[in-house]
Amino acid sequence: MSELDRQAVTSIVSKLYDTFPFPPDPLLDEAPPGYNWRWSWQGAYGFCTGGLAPIKTPRILDAGCGSGVSTEYLAHLNPDADIVAIDISAGTLEVAKERCRRSSPPTNNRAIAFQQLSLYDLDQIDGQFDMINSVGVLHHLPDPIKGIQAIASKLAPSGIFHIFVYAKIGRWEINLMQQALSLLQKQEIDQNQKIDFRQGVKLGREVFAALPSTNRIVQREKTRWSMENTRDECFADMYLHPREVDYEIESLFELIAASGLEFIGFSNPQVWQLERLLGSNPELLTQAQSLSTIDQYRLIELLDTDIAHYEFFLAHPPLAKLDQTDAKILSSIPQHHPCINGWESDCLFDPDYGICRLSELEFKFMQQCLSSQTVAEILKNIPNGNLEIVRSLLTKRMILLEQKP
Repeated sequence: MSELDRQAVTSIVSKLYDTFPFPPDPLLDEAPPGYNWRWSWQGAYGFCTGGLAPIKTPRILDAGCGSGVSTEYLAHLNPDADIVAIDISAGTLEVAKERCRRSSPPTNNRAIAFQQLSLYDLDQIDGQFDMINSVGVLHHLPDPIKGIQAIASKLAPSGIFHIFVYAKIGRWEINLMQQALSLLQKQEIDQNQKIDFRQGVKLGREVFAALPSTNRIVQREKTRWSMENTRDECFADMYLHPREVDYEIESLFELIAASGLEFIGFSNPQVWQLERLLGSNPELLTQAQSLSTIDQYRLIELLDTDIAHYEFFLAHPPLAKLDQTDAKILSSIPQHHPCINGWESDCLFDPDYGICRLSELEFKFMQQCLSSQTVAEILKNIPNGNLEIVRSLLTKRMILLEQKP
């Protein structure tokens, strides 16, 4: 795509989000509800490495912040962070600023730096970042490879990069409606010489209303997407976006390879387990597990057509992983995972909002994690305490370990 074409696409995408700021979450005069561990520096670093991050005051980039939903969470979950948020749409950026002003994130007097900027122009920002978040952005760029390379250049060594892009198979009905509305809108553009996104939403809703109830696109909309698409902003983002690149596993890993970064893993790993699809047939499961990792991912997306996106972490090597030898764990200092809910109780929510029940010994260990004692020191105070308690809590993502070099 030529530079002129890229500029044209960027301009029209900006106009879409000036008209319909996205996401359309309400602005609140308080902290946003709940948490998303992917936007917590320590939570995300713990997922990628198993341990606590040595950097306590990270520099974070929200690359394509939209209306500031992600920025707001980043600020509240990381009050000691230095946060920069960019977006191409001036209108959407104003909503982001107001959102964060209203909810008053505890950023220790560090103002969030908002900037209207294309991802292609990230070289205009000084320095690098320990954590970069880019959700729902790369697949809308005129040149996603150029975009991911621009972002990768701003990731500091040992930094982590969270990405969300669309999956082609799970969005087949969306893609068909996008093409249909594009054909119908083309008539209006030819006549009026401009794109009216509000008129496009009206047209799209009329098409859905006119189609037979047995139509597969209509059925899919009703069963999967209609709840979020009651908002015009969501409908426009889904069906009227002027630029969308949908990926399959092969093209996804080509994008990742172009970044020059290390693939850490999907941030929803339970989706990418063959057991949930083929576990009822052990022989078939074993056969599938003999495939390469990439082919296993491909098999999963072929068999589960509800996978509509990929969410994953990349890292700038070297990224030190948790040393899980007995000696290293015993000398580590444990802390509660920052994204658990319900403490102090032996039944609480884990970082993915799943219910976690603690054994009596696990509960006693968690009670003593609020000090600066090592694992070995804590275990001495717990009758029958042993390393299996600690390993179990690590698996359940109840704790993170700080290890000294």
